[in-house]
Amino acid sequence: MITREIQLTAQIAGAPTLDHFTVATTEVDGEVVVRTDQVGLAATYLELMRADCTLPVPAWQPGRRVGVAAIGTVVRSDSPELAVGDLVQSMTGWSEYSAGPAAQYTRLDPIADPGYYLGQGPTAYYGMADVAGVGEGDVVFVSGAAGGVGSLAGQIAKCLGAARVIGSAGSPAKVDYLVNELGYDVAFDYHDGSPVDRLRELAPEGISVFFDVVGGEQYQAALQAARPGARFALCGSLSSQLGDAAERFPTPDHAAAQARGIELLPFSCYHTPDQIAAWREHFSTWLGEGRFVYPQTVIKGGVEDVPQAFLSLLQGSYRGNVSVRLS
Repeated sequence: MITREIQLTAQIAGAPTLDHFTVATTEVDGEVVVRTDQVGLAATYLELMRADCTLPVPAWQPGRRVGVAAIGTVVRSDSPELAVGDLVQSMTGWSEYSAGPAAQYTRLDPIADPGYYLGQGPTAYYGMADVAGVGEGDVVFVSGAAGGVGSLAGQIAKCLGAARVIGSAGSPAKVDYLVNELGYDVAFDYHDGSPVDRLRELAPEGISVFFDVVGGEQYQAALQAARPGARFALCGSLSSQLGDAAERFPTPDHAAAQARGIELLPFSCYHTPDQIAAWREHFSTWLGEGRFVYPQTVIKGGVEDVPQAFLSLLQGSYRGNVSVRLS
């Protein structure tokens, strides 16, 4: 079957542009053929497009398809495991069709909004529940709280019993969104004054958990506003994503943290079956109880529109988990 897909023209060294992507026509064939209905986007993908990728997986190469999470519908199957019409999830990326062995596709239960399956919930849940160990009485600060991971992480903290959840975002509208739609107790615009002053104002007793997806000034502010023994779950460093590898993922200030008795916990979530299952179990329960909102932005367009949607995500144009529904 002939399909169109997005490929890299060159690995990215500085700021990404549309010139780094091209629409290519290829042929796919395999035990199962799937029409891609929706693809997920995440800021982490930028790291995989770099020649000096720091992640423990191979960087994406020019001339090859890019992207990861996708949801689609089986249109042809030679496998008893999958039937035509089944809804499936895969890591086949940005293409109109994909094909391969049945084992690379996971059958999904049909739900009203399949975009739920494309969210960054496993990362948010693993970081909050397993890495930071959030529980009753914690005062939690989430940086980049309006993004795909942060918009879920704060809600997870509340559901796990945190006494107070504080978020930061990049505009008054996003701050309002965090408090009035996602249930954050308080939030602030990190452009509005010193982050450490805002944290000390909003958490005078100090934060006990920091879930960081931004790094930079907000990480330093959290260090100064943390109570002794605080746990820092370090998920990313979006504030410095355009520098070289050392700037994008700076070494945490262990000396300053140790002086304050703070536990630094850098982590990566590989979305293993166990991590995915843990997230879906709790998400389903909390959603059914009315304690959780699934924040997402869905862009409609063709596969050729995916690169621009990805660049807009990196520029902070969207809220929540972002995906493109192909038409």
